Amino acid sequence: MAADDLTHLNEKGEAHIVDIGDKAVTRRRAVAQARLSGEAATIAAILAGDLKKGDALAVARVAGIMAAKKTAELIPLCHPIPLTKVRVDIAQRDANTVEILALAETNGQTGVEMEALVAASTAALTLYDMAKALDRAMVVSDICLVEKSGGKSGDFGRAP
Repeated sequence: MAADDLTHLNEKGEAHIVDIGDKAVTRRRAVAQARLSGEAATIAAILAGDLKKGDALAVARVAGIMAAKKTAELIPLCHPIPLTKVRVDIAQRDANTVEILALAETNGQTGVEMEALVAASTAALTLYDMAKALDRAMVVSDICLVEKSGGKSGDFGRAP
């Protein structure tokens, strides 16, 4: 891949924020996932709200939403984006795993993939933090973009 193919590098190879001034405003949507795996008893305690720190699911949802709103402060070359919607869903995948799905939407000139990814990973890390007294061996994994729509590059959907 040539340096001029990399949108976050200028002609000298220096990092810069991409100019989106001439891009069309379109509806942008992205869904990202993360997973938290641990002992079955730990996952059950998270889902039942039986942690000493409180309702881990509620705290993780709020943490994910807050993180999406602060993505441009965390990832250096991301544009601040006026989000129109952020949703964080947490569900049991199996006895040892919860899956976090984060949705981000905007009407804008650039995508919201990073906002969805930051939301999903932050929610997973929050669950880890709230349950680590029970199980320090938990693993956050499978952080990835599930789907995106809108913008010049078109739609993307990860095969199941």
